[in-house]
Amino acid sequence: MTAPRFGLSEIGQIAITAKDVDRAAAWYRDVLALPFLFAAPGLAFFQAGTVRLMITRVESPEFDHAASILYFRVADIGAAHRELAARGVEFRSAPHVVHRTDAMELWLADFFDCERNTFALMEERKK
Repeated sequence: MTAPRFGLSEIGQIAITAKDVDRAAAWYRDVLALPFLFAAPGLAFFQAGTVRLMITRVESPEFDHAASILYFRVADIGAAHRELAARGVEFRSAPHVVHRTDAMELWLADFFDCERNTFALMEERKK
């Protein structure tokens, strides 16, 4: 019996770039009435159903063209990274921790599609 083939399926987060994060966060909160989750320097997070929405500043010219970044939720970021890299996916970063709380660690690994659009794997690892 062979193991099922790995595939991405669930989007966990979408990043939307903004020139003014505070202005954009107020608009998403007050105009769209999305539930506000938390903020960090240069970032604001909202809940949109089962998907988290992240408002972020453009930090690098590499991302100037990106209107959004899709974050695929995975159960094991290391295994997902190895599998996709073996299929020829080009990763911008290896899996790494970007945020810690008392309850969990948020791990990310950025990668490109064939058109150089940025995507990411994400794992919320419970402590």
